[in-house]
Amino acid sequence: MPRRLIPAEPAEVADALAQWRAGTAGRPERKVLVKHYLALLQERAPGASVEVRVPPYAAVQVIEGVRHTRGTPPAVVETDADTWIGLAVGDAAWTDDLPVSVSGERTDLSRYLPLG
Repeated sequence: MPRRLIPAEPAEVADALAQWRAGTAGRPERKVLVKHYLALLQERAPGASVEVRVPPYAAVQVIEGVRHTRGTPPAVVETDADTWIGLAVGDAAWTDDLPVSVSGERTDLSRYLPLG
């Protein structure tokens, strides 16, 4: 079974988010935020039918349904770190014209976002 991500400490998230909003976040801050919000998504939408990818930081499987175990997942959501963080904190909406690639069923994450 894949290892589940664990949400980051609140102070670490607050510091990284402040830097991200100020436009000064580097790779370490983005990594903290991406993994933190993917961990929250795993908690909010447990399951393994959709793979959410934010390369190069992390990927998680979420949403109930047919479990994916090998090969290319039947449902994939992929985006960059800044877009994912914006969606997770509510600075962007799922319906906005964003660089998000989706394929397969159950890839509309709007009911789970924002996360924090």
